[in-house]
Amino acid sequence: MHATRLIHLTGDAISLVLEPNGALPVWRHFGAKLGASADPLATPLVDALADAWPAAAARPLPPTILANDPPLTLLPIHGLGWFNQPALAGSRPASGGDLDWVQDFREDDLNWDEHALRIALSDDVAGLGLTLSYTLDPTSGVVSAWAEIENRADTPFRLDWLAAACVPLAPGMDQVLGFSGRWTLEFQENREPLGIATWRRDNRRGRTSHDSFPGVIVGSTLADDDGPVLGAHLGWSGNHTMLIEPLADGRRQLQIGEWLAPGEVVLEKGARYRTPTAYLSFSTQGLNGLSAGFHRFVREHVLAWPGGTMTARPVHLNTWEAVYCEHDPEDLKSLASAAAQLGVERFVLDDGWFHRRDNDRAALGDWWPDARKYPQGLAPLVDHVRGLGMQFGLWVEPEMVNPDSDLYRGHPDWAMQLEGRPLITGRNQLVLDLANPAVANYLFATLSVLLREYPIAYLKWDMNRDLASAGHRGRAAYRRQTEAYYRLLARLRDHFPALEIESCASGGGRADFGALQHTHRIWTSDSNDALTRIGIQRGFTRFFPPEIMGAHIGPADSHTTGRRHSMAFRAAVALPGHLGLEMDVRLLDADERAELTRWIALFKEWRGVAHSGTLRQGDIEPSLAWVQIVARDLGAALVTVYRRFESANRYIAPLLVRGLDAERRYRVKILHMPVAPHFAKPSGLLAALADEGVVLSGATLRDLGLPVPPLPPESAVVFSCVAVDD
Repeated sequence: MHATRLIHLTGDAISLVLEPNGALPVWRHFGAKLGASADPLATPLVDALADAWPAAAARPLPPTILANDPPLTLLPIHGLGWFNQPALAGSRPASGGDLDWVQDFREDDLNWDEHALRIALSDDVAGLGLTLSYTLDPTSGVVSAWAEIENRADTPFRLDWLAAACVPLAPGMDQVLGFSGRWTLEFQENREPLGIATWRRDNRRGRTSHDSFPGVIVGSTLADDDGPVLGAHLGWSGNHTMLIEPLADGRRQLQIGEWLAPGEVVLEKGARYRTPTAYLSFSTQGLNGLSAGFHRFVREHVLAWPGGTMTARPVHLNTWEAVYCEHDPEDLKSLASAAAQLGVERFVLDDGWFHRRDNDRAALGDWWPDARKYPQGLAPLVDHVRGLGMQFGLWVEPEMVNPDSDLYRGHPDWAMQLEGRPLITGRNQLVLDLANPAVANYLFATLSVLLREYPIAYLKWDMNRDLASAGHRGRAAYRRQTEAYYRLLARLRDHFPALEIESCASGGGRADFGALQHTHRIWTSDSNDALTRIGIQRGFTRFFPPEIMGAHIGPADSHTTGRRHSMAFRAAVALPGHLGLEMDVRLLDADERAELTRWIALFKEWRGVAHSGTLRQGDIEPSLAWVQIVARDLGAALVTVYRRFESANRYIAPLLVRGLDAERRYRVKILHMPVAPHFAKPSGLLAALADEGVVLSGATLRDLGLPVPPLPPESAVVFSCVAVDD
């Protein structure tokens, strides 16, 4: 606890400054690290300025306003002069109308140091307690924030909204980068100017959702490598709300939290509601600087690897697009043998293996091997896969049940439902009520039998529909379903600590830091179309590091779009992520097998850099996207340029490679360059780069860049930069 009147949380590149006042602290600054410039306001904790800061920052009051016009606090509340969006909304039902819909909290306890703030408050009139917490990780610059409310009165309190975080945006931060999408087209970036109206995105689908990812970025230019940007993400696998609202002083407020259905949270005396955690960060180095901070935070504070450390991400073969539900053990053994010859390290048996599962219309819930297809169980296939030196993985969808299943016929009441309302199916399935202990126990027991009987290293955990009829004993049950999902995952990992789990929800429908605390990989999209994947993966890696991004090389003809792409383009797009194959590799000819083997070997050579280094991305021009990953020790970089469509420009501008050591020298080589019938044979520098490589300094790569060869539509060039010993 400090004697100064200001609260100052500071990291390597970020500062938060608030003014305590005996109630809710007032926001003074959320942004770039203070104290690093000649600006007198950049040293607020200097003793001589600390006492003057509130007066210097006080707002000169215009005429015709309320007395004590409230400023933006950590948790602005409606009813006593705050006319913007409140961060808390709720009331106490009473006969004739609700009470305690206005709150006025007083400080009970305030504790802070340079990296954390926690404040406890109470409102004796409303009978409520409130705790607010902001914790700053100094190296990544990510702030973890949450709020908790307690009902201390005798009658219930109905909560309608409580923001996990409420922060100010500086004047001039008037551009927003939001994310939209659908199945097979997730994480689509949408840039919009902010005006006089409130910008708001809600998700009410019960899972993180394809169409409204719970993350947003705000800045002045939203440039790749320059300018101030603030990012916010809600680590929650259910409903959410994000809003940005203009204030009367030229700033804006950003709020983020869980969207609550009517009556979903009603607190009895002594009960508490704690928001999901919001994650916020700020960078002066544009979108890539912001992403680097989120990636570092996820690696160091979110992911929980078996044994405590990530091992090299094994190359997958997932069987879905090879065999679908048509399973035959001998056929699958043949597929596994072909995969192993290519260098595949993990064989994942997808949908179709369990009791009477011939299509997506039946059998979900009956999690034991289909005796018709697997008369000896899964053991012969598992043993074959492991005998080839590969790990064995298995697809499951535990949260769902088909009406045509033994489970549903025996327990129709286990599906989420609202009495007197219709059951709504999606993909011929219903959602199991995980908050029912009998359901959770059944799923844990059934999955445990599989995990004990077979050496399963990996579960691909799917979830293929939104929540509708989302009720539990008549009440809305979105929140309790998400909490029960987390508990089930935690229970399985506690009993099977070596198990890795993938979060899949019709692709990227459940991608968030909340799910990632219990899982180790996110299936980014059901689309393996390489052209579509460029944009999907760009949006995904704004917040998530590439090592948890499931990125597969699909067949030449895309399963979802019908487009046809070369092996090289498909592989180059998948290369930075967690590589996998989604095809019947037995159908490849000898040349294709040899080419695919080379790409898998290239991934293995570079995954150490890609899965621990600093990722940057951007565009040379609209038709040309690039991704660069620089090793943690600055000793190497992997650089890829993707041609999305044709351009009228005759020449391609050089690609600047930032982040390497300016004083070191690097051998730069082209690892792959496309050819086209009308292209001239590479000569000069390009020929040298494609042959033995050229030695260039980090400063040259930063300031002059790399020459990009002509690229036909839907193709890629891949460079490597490796430090040379002097």
